[in-house]
Amino acid sequence: MLSAESAEIVRATLPVVGASLDEITERFYETMFAEHPDLLDGTFNRGNQRNGEQRRALAGSIAAFATMLLEHPDERPDHLLSRIAHKHAAVSVTDDQYVIVHKYLFGAIAEVLGEAVTPQVAAAWDEVYWLMAGALIAMEARIYAEAGAKGGRTWRRWRVVERREETADTASFVLAPLGDEPVPPAAPGQYVSVRVQLPDGVHQLRQYTLSGCGEDDLRRITVKRVRGEGSPDGEVSNLLHDTVAEGDELTLSAPFGDVVLADGDEPLVLVSAGIGCTPVTAMLQHLALTGSTRRVLVLHADRSKADHALREDMKRLAEALPGGEKIFWYEEGPCGCARPGRMDLSEVEIPRGAVVYMCGPLPFMREVRAQLLKAGVAAHDVHYEVFGPDLWLGAA
Repeated sequence: MLSAESAEIVRATLPVVGASLDEITERFYETMFAEHPDLLDGTFNRGNQRNGEQRRALAGSIAAFATMLLEHPDERPDHLLSRIAHKHAAVSVTDDQYVIVHKYLFGAIAEVLGEAVTPQVAAAWDEVYWLMAGALIAMEARIYAEAGAKGGRTWRRWRVVERREETADTASFVLAPLGDEPVPPAAPGQYVSVRVQLPDGVHQLRQYTLSGCGEDDLRRITVKRVRGEGSPDGEVSNLLHDTVAEGDELTLSAPFGDVVLADGDEPLVLVSAGIGCTPVTAMLQHLALTGSTRRVLVLHADRSKADHALREDMKRLAEALPGGEKIFWYEEGPCGCARPGRMDLSEVEIPRGAVVYMCGPLPFMREVRAQLLKAGVAAHDVHYEVFGPDLWLGAA
């Protein structure tokens, strides 16, 4: 994929470029948004810009892609690219935006690295960029087509037919589609973007997992409020909590996401913590509706029983499965229905040959993944979903 000449240069310069990627991406975003502030109105998540997560995710994906090109020159890292492509499709990224990104990214590289960026070095990394961009553009075109979207237009209006308070800081919104267009299918584990206008007039998008799909094309999202007054990371979630009621309308994208429950008869281990229960609940619902007889082990950790969103759904669905079993862990308060403390798999029998789906905070997933591998689960059978920029991409 990468020419021999460029591969030699990229291999020689990767340590220097990699060490400077955080500074490069910071400068890249700073310059691009200064000249294209419109990109913060409806495309980029300004909360992730403020906390630096998007910058770190971009740096990590570039470094991971370049490394994979060098280590596996005859293979395209589609597992890495697929995750990025679905994230892009969820915010309606278009082909022309790759040209804009290229301009400011390479301007930042030249500015940060200075004379080290010779014409040969620039050409080699330019090849890396367009290999990655070209693959993503092709993937995103297929994803848009599968979602029935034309030109990246994936949006439609939905009406809130029910608002359900799950916990003190978590609410579910049951949604019905407006209009006569067919509703694109949703796979268990996928998410949608919700597009809102904030009080300052700026549009922002946030992704929420579909925590359930019902009859008559009804869908449900479950949103956790982010505590802390003025938190930029929670401005959309808090707006939904504070202002959206039954009868209101929301703008949603088609469903996206590549971490979806695959068909098969292997045992399943569904692992979650906190609001990471949303994709697990959707998977359990799908298994129950299809009459699955697979062995399913549901493992969930939370602060307390009162904080466990969708607890009754998870309990009911797991118990409805012939091969279902559930174990909950709560850190606070005595509870005979759960184990105390943090999730500990040392005394849990993990089914042989199990396929695992995980969702929760990154530290939690790193810790549990290590326990699963120790228990004999194959690394390639551990699938995970990250809420927000994937800072684990290429490292897991």
